[in-house]
Amino acid sequence: MDLKQQMRQLAEQSRDAARALAKLDTDAKNALLRAMADGIEHAANRIKAANAKDLAAGKEAGLSAAMLDRLTLTDKRIAEMARGIREVAALSDPVGKTISEWTRPNGIRIRKVRVPIGVILIIYESRPNVTADAACLCFKAGNAVILRGGSEAIHSNLAIAEVMNVPGLPTHSITVVPTTDRAAIDALLKLDEFINLCIPRGGESLIRAVAEKSRIPVIKHYKGVCHVFVDHDADLDMAEKIVINAKCQRPAVCNAIETLLVDEKIADKFLPRIGKALADKKVELRGDAATRQLVPIAKPATEDDWYAEYLDLILAVRVVNGVGEAIDHITKYGSNHSDAIVTKNKSTADRFLHEVDSSSVFWNASTRLADGAQYGFGAEIGISTDKLHARGPMGLEELTSYKFVVIGDGQLRE
Repeated sequence: MDLKQQMRQLAEQSRDAARALAKLDTDAKNALLRAMADGIEHAANRIKAANAKDLAAGKEAGLSAAMLDRLTLTDKRIAEMARGIREVAALSDPVGKTISEWTRPNGIRIRKVRVPIGVILIIYESRPNVTADAACLCFKAGNAVILRGGSEAIHSNLAIAEVMNVPGLPTHSITVVPTTDRAAIDALLKLDEFINLCIPRGGESLIRAVAEKSRIPVIKHYKGVCHVFVDHDADLDMAEKIVINAKCQRPAVCNAIETLLVDEKIADKFLPRIGKALADKKVELRGDAATRQLVPIAKPATEDDWYAEYLDLILAVRVVNGVGEAIDHITKYGSNHSDAIVTKNKSTADRFLHEVDSSSVFWNASTRLADGAQYGFGAEIGISTDKLHARGPMGLEELTSYKFVVIGDGQLRE
């Protein structure tokens, strides 16, 4: 059996598992999730032994210290995986919930009901804890999952999936692609008759490559070029705190800001103070001419800086003429992820919230709050910048679809 045939068989088995999973009720799913969490804890030494193989290979391959840290599974991280699975078990089950219902004049009753998507393919990089997170979320929503992690974590991912395939779980509900051959991804992305959705998690190049090759619908998040606009009616103390949090709390994540926009009416008051505050946090500033006049330590910004996702302590800064110019800048250079306005003026805020077409828009709050847990979803599988099928932080509901249940008593089409 060649690689394409192996991937086809794997996808067919996952489709059959999805049919079995759809029959499980909430209590059964939660019991299985708790068993998975127990299994992760009890198999900690086995998982660490598998992880040690990946770490040894990673060191030999010259992986950076940061990459090796992301790859490492400590007792604490394994315990966190188990806790995360139990937290998913405690979440409300979306499957079977009625979204809406109504009765038509001819007497038919219609319900719009949440159902599993079916088979989900997740392609991701590096961190093996994503294996447990993604698997338990997909399972709770009634989906079979095919997991293709990075080659650097193959032994860890296989060990985690083996432990999570607990007794009573339909066979092939959770599958890790057992080969590091990249041709396996290309083969899977053509199997749209068996796989219903693909979610790539990783860098922009990975996501673009998957989207270009896939016959399966792909939920994408290319990058997070997020902005804060400080309006002339802003509380400047609040604005400073929001900017510092949005840039500095965790600069290497997708909901950290990459560009600060400041209304020209308060630039002379705000830019010197925020420039100093950011410099104290070791942030490198890249500004337009107006910014550099007020913050001399700022480097000249290029056109590329307005498009940049730095994922680092670097911030582009621009002075704009009011909310309209701020919206125009975000529309041209942004990535439809998360953008914020700081202002005391409700009408200005309303215009920003209405006209900025991003998956999350904020008024007087940090973009770092764009997160499934912060939104009360309990957990998330990622953040989508698409408009279909899901947008923004993706929780359990976004891992479901819906169907119409129609009940009559003999009605016919006239």
